[in-house]
Amino acid sequence: MKILLLNQCFYPDYVATAQYLTDLGLGLREAGHEVTVLASSRGYDNPQNRYSVKETWQGIRIRRIWTTSLGKKAKWRRFVDFGVFWLNAFFTLLCLPRFDVTVSLTSPPLISTLGTAMAWLKGGAVVPWIMDLNPDEAVAAGWLKEGGISERVLSALQRWSFHRAARIIALDRFMAERLMAKGVPEHVIHTDAPWSHDDALQWDAVGRANFRAKHGLTDKFVVMYSGNHSPCHPLDTVLESALTLARDDRVAFLFVGGGSEFVKVKAFAAERGLTNITCLPYQPLETLSASLSSADLHLVIMGPPFVGMIHPCKVYNLLALGLPFLAIGPQESHLTDLAARLPDQRYARLANFGDQEQLHRILLEAAEQGHLPPAEASQRLAADFSQRLLRRRLIDVITAVGS
Repeated sequence: MKILLLNQCFYPDYVATAQYLTDLGLGLREAGHEVTVLASSRGYDNPQNRYSVKETWQGIRIRRIWTTSLGKKAKWRRFVDFGVFWLNAFFTLLCLPRFDVTVSLTSPPLISTLGTAMAWLKGGAVVPWIMDLNPDEAVAAGWLKEGGISERVLSALQRWSFHRAARIIALDRFMAERLMAKGVPEHVIHTDAPWSHDDALQWDAVGRANFRAKHGLTDKFVVMYSGNHSPCHPLDTVLESALTLARDDRVAFLFVGGGSEFVKVKAFAAERGLTNITCLPYQPLETLSASLSSADLHLVIMGPPFVGMIHPCKVYNLLALGLPFLAIGPQESHLTDLAARLPDQRYARLANFGDQEQLHRILLEAAEQGHLPPAEASQRLAADFSQRLLRRRLIDVITAVGS
């Protein structure tokens, strides 16, 4: 079967969607399918990283297209970058052959409409894999005005694409409910979370010690936020806690990753002279075990308006490693669903979004308890989200619509 994977990011980029799509591509190739990828020639978080326009990697044919790199400092810059990618992808796809199935992710937003248009012209099935739901997310974030011309046009394109999809992959029950509210039939929706990186991750005591020593964190209780720093995961309350705890020598805050809010975190620390905040770029997959193991408490944040639009993918790696996490968000979300399945609340603490006093109290309590060893209960729960299980199910869904 000939399968196209369509997304802005792919190997060797290491942002989350690139890693998941790379995992899927390798799984499809191992299953004997012909896999072609269309992605950007620039790194997603660091546009200075440039990749080959054409290459074959582990049997996967990769075509990368040129796009602008105006960045994320203003909305118009994002729109231009997205628009240029979309247009270049359109003309590139016109020159490519027909595919039996096109799997479209969601970067840039509404890229699934392009896959749908190509399938309409040439034939084949389309399977959108919804990593984030737009334009809903853009409206919730205040980037688009609800009911405005842009929002109405984008929503119409979204509905057109979704109603022509052979299957749609939702990441949790909240996302599935949003899709059904848009008129997508329940039988079209396949709900499965993204998987943990089983083979690449393991608890790393030596790596933990080395990583902490390298960054001056050896004797600290380390609170880590790792991943995409986005307005969908507001960090204001966490930063205020870091400011409040600035004189507490026990606690250090470590922010790892990138995104539009990452610059704000660094500016917050610099403007206030906070030495208890450390900022590091995304860590490559080969050092991710050491990076994640270095924390004593991980933060997983869900902005209340974004439930069902985005998904806390990072939590599965934390479960696989057995690490404690603090979920900050609304009272009902996928995070609270997961936390309810863990018997020891020290490994799945919950805080209401925006409750500064509660967050401060939880952080002090966790620091008093100190470092906790990996929890077997978390690792058992992680088995439900393993790559071996979930990737196989996703491949079965994809191949079924193309047969």
